[in-house]
Amino acid sequence: MTVVVLDQSVAAKSENYPEHRIPMSGMAGNLDPDLIYSTTEEKTFSNQDKLPPLPVPDLSHTLDRYLDSVKPHVTPEQYRQTEFIVQQFASGVGKQLHKELLEKAKHSRNWLESWWDSAAYLEGRYPVAPHVNFGGPGPYIHHVYPPKAGTQIHRAGMILHSSLKFWQLVRQEKLRIDKDSKGNKMCMNQFLRAYSTCRIPGVHVDHLSFNFKTESQGDTPRHAVVMYKERIFTFDCVDEDYDILTPPEISQQLQKIKDFCKTHPQGQGVGALTALERTPWAEMRSRLMALHPENFHYLKTIETAICVVTLDDANPTSEVELFQESLGGTPIDKWFDKSLNLIFFENGTAGSNCDHTPVDAMVLVASTYYNDLFIAKNKGKWQGSTTKRDLQEPIQLIFHVDDVIRDNIIKAKIDHKQVSDNLQCNAKFYTKYGKTYLRRNKLHPDTHVQLALQYAYYKIHKKPGPTYETATIRRFYNGRTETMRSCTTEALEWSKSMCNKNTSEQTKYNLYLKASNKHNRLMSEAQEVKGCDRHLLGLYLLGREQGLPVPQIFTDPAFTKSGGGGNFALSTSFVGYTTVYGGVAPMVEDGYGCFYHMEPKQIAAVVTTWRSCKETDSVVFMNEVHQCLTEMGNMIEKGQQTHAKL
Repeated sequence: MTVVVLDQSVAAKSENYPEHRIPMSGMAGNLDPDLIYSTTEEKTFSNQDKLPPLPVPDLSHTLDRYLDSVKPHVTPEQYRQTEFIVQQFASGVGKQLHKELLEKAKHSRNWLESWWDSAAYLEGRYPVAPHVNFGGPGPYIHHVYPPKAGTQIHRAGMILHSSLKFWQLVRQEKLRIDKDSKGNKMCMNQFLRAYSTCRIPGVHVDHLSFNFKTESQGDTPRHAVVMYKERIFTFDCVDEDYDILTPPEISQQLQKIKDFCKTHPQGQGVGALTALERTPWAEMRSRLMALHPENFHYLKTIETAICVVTLDDANPTSEVELFQESLGGTPIDKWFDKSLNLIFFENGTAGSNCDHTPVDAMVLVASTYYNDLFIAKNKGKWQGSTTKRDLQEPIQLIFHVDDVIRDNIIKAKIDHKQVSDNLQCNAKFYTKYGKTYLRRNKLHPDTHVQLALQYAYYKIHKKPGPTYETATIRRFYNGRTETMRSCTTEALEWSKSMCNKNTSEQTKYNLYLKASNKHNRLMSEAQEVKGCDRHLLGLYLLGREQGLPVPQIFTDPAFTKSGGGGNFALSTSFVGYTTVYGGVAPMVEDGYGCFYHMEPKQIAAVVTTWRSCKETDSVVFMNEVHQCLTEMGNMIEKGQQTHAKL
């Protein structure tokens, strides 16, 4: 009997998030976040010029990977047709476009960067929330900050102060450079895009406004924007010497805002305009600026702010409710197209959401975990001076509006509520085992969960689900992500075996290991930009720029069936081994969003679906994933017992 052995050299390469910042327990405790995150040995961005340029993959390898990813989703006859189309592409227009892409790459350290921002995000005309933003609850709800009335302002002061300490690490270039599992230093560029960044709406395409500067670059915005009761305020949360306000000082400013709003009518709700589709929002933004010069300055104040802070009267008590509120809940004034938004609820729970356009989840994971360690170390209470300086009062931004603006605010609120109500979130912890158990059995935790997702989807839908998994390519200059297509023929065969009562446990286990090995190899390749999606996107966009007819490879039904063009039924990402995780909306109407993180003894996931689709349900899918994880644990035990006897 043949027994497949897990290739540990490959498994070790497939980490997406650096573990050098994660304590052995994986949990927050009496750990000093600055010891984990900060350093004076080298500056945060000192290695940027030494990073290798983004490579252009070999065309034949890309097309082989693409064909392999198509197989689970088409019939043999359809596959032969797709294979013929791919062969034509390889010897014809694809060959020429690839040659031109190689030439383009000679003159750019990252041939994909501007294309990616535009094609993946800025060209989209749909509202950013909840289609593009990602977010979730603060992990402190599980230890120091459970729901408690009367704690909103105190906790907001602590968390915003901690967030600004992380901002200060970036500004002073003391944030430790990430490294991959091989010790290669990774690109830190996205941390420059995390603060004082805003997505500015355009009639045809949006653009990003970057306003953050490191100390060596000069002065940088020092203010935050606060939204409450549909009113907008601003105050400096960093003083003129770039010292961060203490938690008591921040809380004092927030309390003044809250007290004012409690004694005055609801505000204008201008922030709701961001819930419009991008073109109407661009038109309303232009109208605001044309109405009065003060509007221009108010918009600039919001767009350059370090972050947005929202005080929310909701009282979410569970992670499900926190996800629902953070990702797309009402009121919409918790959102202003910013790269970082902190939300503080009435009962002291907290969450965040971010525009995905400028940064990937790892930035929010890093900063939120820093906050978690800070809160835990201080047991949720400020240990420093409680003296409050005489600070300038928060300034309210009252826009000049007309009836057209008011009508669009009303429309935006109605539209957003409809979309928000359509998003179903479910969050749940699987507690029978976690990272420790899987590592002990020489299995890669991320691969294990990915196979559980494949198995659960197959059990529910009786077919394979095209799957997007994030693979980081940050070892390259300004690298962001490649798509790892984790729905493989090996994963499908294993899923089928698990559903077949006549298949022996040893066969199931062997097929599981075979599928695991395949996944690990593909992830390792994807982190070297050797998947297929980014390369194919580059070739497509190059042809589009030249006005060429769309190559048949992109109009072939197999392209869409396998997930191409953003048609992945499962949109997934492993967000690491810390206490932090978040979520996103599904990519397609009948799809799932599934982000997850791994702790020593448990696996936590958030699943999202669209309520309008009757074939998908986040609760049903989550329960099935948990059942699959249990079955897989039993399979591992039986499979290894049998293996030990051989």
